[in-house]
Amino acid sequence: MNLFIICCFLTAVAGNNQWNQFKLAHEKLYSNVKEELYRKSIFEHNQKYVEEHNERFRQGLVTFNLKMNKYGDMTSDEFLTQMTGLNQMRKDSSDAPGSKSPEENLSDSVNWREKGQQNMNPGELYSSLPLRNGSDSVDWREKGAVTPVKNQGMMGWSCVYSTVGSLEGVWFVKNGTLFDMSEQQVIDCSSQYFCEQIYEDIKTIGGMDSEDSYPMQYGQEECQFDPEGVVATVTGYKSIPFGDEEIQAKVVRDIGPINVLIDASNLSFQLYYSGIYYDPNCNPLAVNHALVAVGYGTQGDNDYWILKNSWGSSWGESGFMRIMRNKNNHCGVASQSFYPTV
Repeated sequence: MNLFIICCFLTAVAGNNQWNQFKLAHEKLYSNVKEELYRKSIFEHNQKYVEEHNERFRQGLVTFNLKMNKYGDMTSDEFLTQMTGLNQMRKDSSDAPGSKSPEENLSDSVNWREKGQQNMNPGELYSSLPLRNGSDSVDWREKGAVTPVKNQGMMGWSCVYSTVGSLEGVWFVKNGTLFDMSEQQVIDCSSQYFCEQIYEDIKTIGGMDSEDSYPMQYGQEECQFDPEGVVATVTGYKSIPFGDEEIQAKVVRDIGPINVLIDASNLSFQLYYSGIYYDPNCNPLAVNHALVAVGYGTQGDNDYWILKNSWGSSWGESGFMRIMRNKNNHCGVASQSFYPTV
């Protein structure tokens, strides 16, 4: 009995040590004891989840591992609300349930036809692109087309960072200069209703200011667009056919980094650390987070996309992640992809 009590005591001490280390590492402060106890219970649940998952990783049963990060004291619902802030499965309430396919509902949710973007079959359009010699891998980071990973803070601004990140890369590929562009301009001056609309707003206002001329304030303020600070312009945007990862890879290879929307609602995404992400619970028709596809490759038998996130460099693989490619549009990585025309 005494041995049992000692073991329980040591386990409790170890758990408290992990909790205290977590708070210290991530500078966590809570408003009161009740709040801290609540956060600790979430932490313990997530810690157990990480340990169990990583044991499966060590056994070769999964292709990625997890790590407790600064989001380790948040529930999945809290995380989804605060860190993604996006639900592209919006649909007119007058639509009869089941009257359209999921693909049509997703497409209609962004009013493609009203925006005049579907005058041509996008599959024909993209397959007719002049293609360079094929490659099994592309990484635009190595070519100088990707700015350092940024941090959106506890704001649901993934669309802002994704659209700006894609424009930075596409502008570099076409013009040879990489500019750090202003997310704050988009926050202040764009309607942001849909990710794609941001490019229309940039076109209307007259271009994109640099980060230096229009620095981040981490809050929405009055639009202060400066025509003298413009470093890039856009003529619009183009979409990629729903679920077509082959064409999407060609566009990434030949045009540059593009916007992708994925389902980031699972705890495994929240606590992703490294490896090739694959979670069978992902829903390709419920995309809720925007990232930048900056490349693709293959490791062993697994094809993957390289995605740039906007949660700082401490998340994932230094702020990036790899996610399964050519695996039935995993997590919706090709459900709603697009890029700016410059």
